[in-house]
Amino acid sequence: MTAFPAPDPRTLRVASVNVNGLRAAVRRGLDRWLEERAPDVVGLQEVRCPPELVPPLPGWHLSLDAGSLAGRNGVALLTRERPSAMRTGIGSTAFASEGRYLEVDLDGAGLTVASLYLPKGDRPHTDPVAEARHRRKLRFMASLARQLTDSRRAAARAGREFLVMGDFNIAHTAADLSNPKANARSSGFLPVEREWFDRLLSPRRLVDVVRRLNPDEQGPYSWWTWRGSAFDRDAGWRIDYQLASPGLAARALRAGTDREPDYASRMSDHSPVLADYTRG
Repeated sequence: MTAFPAPDPRTLRVASVNVNGLRAAVRRGLDRWLEERAPDVVGLQEVRCPPELVPPLPGWHLSLDAGSLAGRNGVALLTRERPSAMRTGIGSTAFASEGRYLEVDLDGAGLTVASLYLPKGDRPHTDPVAEARHRRKLRFMASLARQLTDSRRAAARAGREFLVMGDFNIAHTAADLSNPKANARSSGFLPVEREWFDRLLSPRRLVDVVRRLNPDEQGPYSWWTWRGSAFDRDAGWRIDYQLASPGLAARALRAGTDREPDYASRMSDHSPVLADYTRG
């Protein structure tokens, strides 16, 4: 677990949290965690909450795409700075209303930042339903790759850096899950998914900030099943990321998973992924 010091006004602290239900996460201590870690920007995924039922979050500007599927999905951004613009959905209309992608412009921070919840998919070649889920994930990934290119280039034209963070539901390399051999044919670690992730990353396009600062570390994992002793054994997956434009990535001071000290303290089946950047 990366040690995160007290916030420094000279840095921009950014967090990504799949809350697995915003109301449940607040009951489990999300508001206390926000106060203790004091991030400036927070991406939330699996909000699963319509706007009218969002718990009070004083001191934050909330940008929310709850989606049209009741009780499912939903992405949000909490920002200290009021965004100058907000955009939702990705290019394909098939996914536009699902509450899976939202981005805002933060002029003061010189940043366009996005919160993403990528579909989980399924194991291909098993049954028609699983195959359909797998193919749908691949279509989303193709649309998302185009969206990220467009958003990164638009941010650059406006003089802003770009950051996309959230639950990608893909472990990129064998260092990103505890048992790669046993999961070689599992959704989230399929060759086609990992190759797609490879193509997202480049020193000139997007940089995996956590891996850049922790090149030799196994993990740090960000998701563990609720079942059994996976969390206690640290048998997890790193599927939550912060992918930054090169200029922003070069300003990263520290990044990693803010793993809770024990099972009872968990807010979600995911732990927050934090990064501190020097301000531009």
